[in-house]
Amino acid sequence: MFEHVRIVVAGAGEVGSYVAERLSREGNEVIVIDLSREQLEPLEKLDIMTVTGNATNPKTLKEAGVDKAEVMVAVTDSDQANLLVCLQARQARDEESLSTIARISDRELRGPDGRQLREAMGVDLVLDPDEQTAGAIHELLVYQGASDVYEMAGGEILLVGARLGDDAPVVGRSMQEIGADYEPEWDFIFGEIIRNGVSEVVRDDTRLLEHDLLRVVCRRKGRRELMEILGLHRAELRKVMLLGGGRTAELLAIRLIDRGVEVVIVERDQDRTRVLSEKLFGALVLRGDITDTDFLQSEDVGNFDAVVAATGEDDANVLACLYAKSQGAAETIAVVHRLSLLSLLEEVGIDAALSPRTASANSVLRYVRGDVAAVATFLEGDVEVVEFEVAPGAPADGTAVRDLGLPSEALLAAIVRDGNAHIARGRSVLRTRDHVIVFAKPNMVDEVKRAFG
Repeated sequence: MFEHVRIVVAGAGEVGSYVAERLSREGNEVIVIDLSREQLEPLEKLDIMTVTGNATNPKTLKEAGVDKAEVMVAVTDSDQANLLVCLQARQARDEESLSTIARISDRELRGPDGRQLREAMGVDLVLDPDEQTAGAIHELLVYQGASDVYEMAGGEILLVGARLGDDAPVVGRSMQEIGADYEPEWDFIFGEIIRNGVSEVVRDDTRLLEHDLLRVVCRRKGRRELMEILGLHRAELRKVMLLGGGRTAELLAIRLIDRGVEVVIVERDQDRTRVLSEKLFGALVLRGDITDTDFLQSEDVGNFDAVVAATGEDDANVLACLYAKSQGAAETIAVVHRLSLLSLLEEVGIDAALSPRTASANSVLRYVRGDVAAVATFLEGDVEVVEFEVAPGAPADGTAVRDLGLPSEALLAAIVRDGNAHIARGRSVLRTRDHVIVFAKPNMVDEVKRAFG
């Protein structure tokens, strides 16, 4: 749909800044608007253009060059502001081509009842970071020990991230040795390795070491074996405690209750506690401070299969998870907004951390790139996982993987044909309408895409 384009982003919070950084790294011209000069300064260090001001003000939008933009991304904390920004961007472009993306949290505005309003405001794509974060946490709860879990290709492919412990069976082995064990039909393939902060696409001579962070593509039927060799285990969730009763926790609670999981929510605000009690039949909602260790101990926090801290306060989330882990909780997951905390969390023993920014960025990247079925980006590492569909007449149509001439910084990992997933091999021949899963550095995505489109 788009090559390198001009993109205006309204809102320099965690979602907006991450989206802007990812889009800029691909060579797009990105301009970010925010009221806070402090929020914009880190982006300026990345050579991203910024405008200080209110994005709903026509003058501010004009200063940002919205009249020359191909994409408008509105991700402020206000649904109303995001809708108004999209409307004004449409008007500024008049009849010219413009795509608009808006962050909308209100369920009514996102649903069928809000469709007429969204269409009137000119919104093409709706983002909901809370919903996406709840979904990501749910996957991590199911696959305990994983750092990332994504479904791709209609669920036929699973993308799993995990850090290797000293007892993982693959530690000390090379990719070539591991591959030989699973000939001739593999169920998984290692795609990215992050070691000492350096991210690389995996090659045959790569030898795995303790503490390596890996990202692996897996056929759904091979997930149990993959988890075993990575040293992970699938959890049977019975009891989960959610620390913080915000919208993310509410949406996660609904998913867990539907699975028959016993859910306990701890929320500080009395009014919010009452609202959750009325809305979430089947969950126990307690009023309390998640950093009050006496309170957590009285509620037997260490006896839960998992404890998730999802307030808007990073320090509280981290401290509460640390205490829960010290008391014996099997799995702890913290939602964090400051990326500088990531390395610390792993060192102190918190099992997983995630941020609302990645899922939203993936949706934006997929839309902006066009002809891309899915994108997965990560807080650690700069390799992306991208799903393409082979178009009729594309260079890949009828070509073996080994003959595609893909750059060294890319790896074709899997092929899904007629609903059946296969791990890609050099001899695999591609056909029109195949879906392919590719690991690639961001600057290689356009080159890789040309082979399939």
